[in-house]
Amino acid sequence: MGDVDVNNLPYVPLETYNNDTDTGGDSLQYNLNVFYQSGDIAFIIICTALVLLMIPGVGFFYSGLARRKSALSLLWLSMMSVGVVSFQWFFWGYSLAFSKQAGRYIGALDNFGFMDVLAAPAGAIPDLLFAVYQSMFASITVALAVGAVAERGRILPCVIYMFVWTTIIYDPIACWTWNAAGWSYVEGGLDFAGGTPVHIASGTAALAYSYMLGKRRGHGTQELNYRPHNVTHIVVGTVFLWVGWFGFNAGSALAANLRAVLAAMVTNLSASVAAITWCLVDYRLEGKWSTVGFCSGAIAGLVAITPGSGFVPVWAAVIFGVVGGIACNYATKLKYFLRCDDALDIFAVHGVGGFVGNILTGFFAADYIAHLDGSTEIPGGWINHNYEQLGWQIADSVAGGVYSFGGTCIILGVLDFLGKWMPIFRLRATEEEEILGMDDVEIGEFAYDFVEVDRDVKTPDDEAVSHHSAPGADAHSTHDEAEKAQGGSVNSGNQLT
Repeated sequence: MGDVDVNNLPYVPLETYNNDTDTGGDSLQYNLNVFYQSGDIAFIIICTALVLLMIPGVGFFYSGLARRKSALSLLWLSMMSVGVVSFQWFFWGYSLAFSKQAGRYIGALDNFGFMDVLAAPAGAIPDLLFAVYQSMFASITVALAVGAVAERGRILPCVIYMFVWTTIIYDPIACWTWNAAGWSYVEGGLDFAGGTPVHIASGTAALAYSYMLGKRRGHGTQELNYRPHNVTHIVVGTVFLWVGWFGFNAGSALAANLRAVLAAMVTNLSASVAAITWCLVDYRLEGKWSTVGFCSGAIAGLVAITPGSGFVPVWAAVIFGVVGGIACNYATKLKYFLRCDDALDIFAVHGVGGFVGNILTGFFAADYIAHLDGSTEIPGGWINHNYEQLGWQIADSVAGGVYSFGGTCIILGVLDFLGKWMPIFRLRATEEEEILGMDDVEIGEFAYDFVEVDRDVKTPDDEAVSHHSAPGADAHSTHDEAEKAQGGSVNSGNQLT
């Protein structure tokens, strides 16, 4: 090819950041792009989109696990979490979590309304890009937690809860975990992509929400059908989550570097091993190769590897997958001992999975893995003979779980107390509303078209009778026949299961 004149190549040369202004400089006077690699910026923008993809993935996963009459409400809440939390993050959430004037537990308001958030460096990328990337983390944490309202929680109080919970619970935990001034960060706690702020926080919040709402109607009796209504939705949700998790973990390197590559590798390996493990455990007990079990195992593996994905060697991902898959599988039985109707096993997978991941990170974190980005230095975990690391991992995990559980109970208790005088704050649907389903009562739209289902199961004689039926016929007759067509039953009190 001959000699290449590097001075004439069509790219912007990287320069060392040399500006001390809050915004990163005056774009009218200087080209602020010269401080960043375009490849790093492109990579994190793509990772941001991948994390966003995870949120409808959560919605599909949850809606498939729930009963048909509340499937759409779970998709709605997942998507609404993006809207509410994105605004909250802009309003003050980012400042409360990542303010440069933060204390040990929470940030200041110097970045209120994204004030001065523009081109100053946040690692290898500009502050503004870091802010939008982290907004996706806050959004999916809320989406994970609000699955606890399944089949009996009202929507408006939940939307209010999203904003308040992100402010009071998520932002402080994110601050102490990832902000350079936070207590866990200062003490050396290792959490690469959200074992405590995302998974333990959402899992314990979901447990608290389940307690505050109470059990679903018919819980503990044959009246309540636990079978997922749409396993295809569960598979689709798992695919979205698995793909998006590459952006979640690899993107947490905040640059397109070898550490990001390592995070992508261990993420996929842990998910794969955990999915196989969960299937084997279920087969041993039930003699069936469960599709739901495979998907649940994959999510458990993804959760477990999250805090260690930028710290542990590749071989350790196998241990994360096996231990995470077994621990989360058996944790699904905890709700019976805790006497809690955690309808979607959010605590079992995210709470327990996050705790397992944090602990295993304390064992397998390696200094040479963290330094793959060329700058990060850590003392490592047990494999580096840094035995006290495990203590900090436990302290961070317990602090995050207790704070999230207790804070969630207080937030929901206040909302429900207000609901005694102002019904818009009442957390739980009435018995009649629960019977009809959240989709019908709260949204007025449905995941499936009753008319089409009804049309498929009716004979020509039925059609003729329905055309001559009295105007005052039961408004719910089509609803009931559609339920029967999908394997449901109609009990006394018009209970649809």
